[in-house]
Amino acid sequence: MQVEILDNPEAVAAEGARRIAAAARAAIAARDRFTLAVSGGHTPWIMLAALAKEDLPWSKVQLFQVDERVAADDSPDRNLMHLRQSLLSAAPLPEANLHAMPVLASDLTVGAADYARTLESVAGSPPRLDMIHLGLGPDGHTASLVPNDPVLDVRDRWVATTLPYQGHPRMTLTYPVLDNAGALLFVVTGAEKVDALARLRQHDPAIPAGRLDPARLLVLADEAATGRPDNG
Repeated sequence: MQVEILDNPEAVAAEGARRIAAAARAAIAARDRFTLAVSGGHTPWIMLAALAKEDLPWSKVQLFQVDERVAADDSPDRNLMHLRQSLLSAAPLPEANLHAMPVLASDLTVGAADYARTLESVAGSPPRLDMIHLGLGPDGHTASLVPNDPVLDVRDRWVATTLPYQGHPRMTLTYPVLDNAGALLFVVTGAEKVDALARLRQHDPAIPAGRLDPARLLVLADEAATGRPDNG
């Protein structure tokens, strides 16, 4: 596991944007396409706003969601709304290259299966995304792979739904997709993440994030998430 500690959330966001942009340039040079899935969160929105300023061939970027809450399109609980505000309002990504999770489908199981087919059409079967950005909850969840939910045991589908969690059912990529990605980028900030980050670094399988292969993880964290004060 690679872990880089930066002074504050802003520094984490800037470094995250730099890492994603570098991965995009490398993938496009090699295969003429970059496939990326992103999660939500305050620091990630800052990161994606910074990414929008990068000089990239955006027409060659295919953007997916890692997870999404079942809520109205204009709800502040929707990752998609913040994704549009932070990245898509400034980056010239073609609308067809944004693959939003269909969380308003009348049948969420069917919606998840439809999203899985979209993944396969772009990234193959099994899907291999170039990079997946992940967050880390205080309870150790990542994506919407949440503690004590049956979604943790899903191995035969690329996309699944969860039980209600923090007020909403969710749609999420499953472990098989995360495990097959080219790179996993964790962005972790805030003192409330101290315990979860320590357990992730220990590869603790008792938390959902700890079940991922540590050799494949790049973790960008701020001083607060390590339990050390920001001296900046």
